[in-house]
Amino acid sequence: MSFFKLLLAFAPWLSFLIIARDSLFRLKLGLIVALVLSVIMGVARLHRGVILWAGLLFFTSATIAVVLLNDVWTAKYMGILANATLAVSSWMTIALKKPFSLDYAREHTDPSLWDNPLFIRTNVIITSAWALVFTVNAVLTWGKIEHFFLPEWGYEVVTHAFLIGAAAFTTWYPRYVRNRRNSEEMELSTYS
Repeated sequence: MSFFKLLLAFAPWLSFLIIARDSLFRLKLGLIVALVLSVIMGVARLHRGVILWAGLLFFTSATIAVVLLNDVWTAKYMGILANATLAVSSWMTIALKKPFSLDYAREHTDPSLWDNPLFIRTNVIITSAWALVFTVNAVLTWGKIEHFFLPEWGYEVVTHAFLIGAAAFTTWYPRYVRNRRNSEEMELSTYS
């Protein structure tokens, strides 16, 4: 998956991450923008699969809770809830043997390879990396709220580093698998 496609897939979540900071007004604005983006991207088919549905469910319920009902608890724990939603959704797709990254990987993969065990395994590994990052980030966000271990800025740095690492892994790993498979095929043909 290209880095641009990855950014596009997570655009509602990224917009929320960027906007919903430091004030209740910005949190409400971030929720509304992310919800509108999720709907537009779903209708325009720029966004799909479990990440779309998790986003629609999360941003709809969070917008109702925070914007309409002024639920302080939801506002306080929004970061944990957002990361937990992504983590649970990601782990669920792995458990159901339909890792969410398949929805995006199929866009640029020959349909004859969609059922290939290596293609599926690659996507399980990529989705597992994201699920792990979302899970760790949920725990880090909880630590930030409860003021454990690190200063507040430390949580931000580590959380963002994990997200950047997952994005880099997502763009690197399929090329690595493809190159390794090609070199193994060349070695086999040399010995044949």
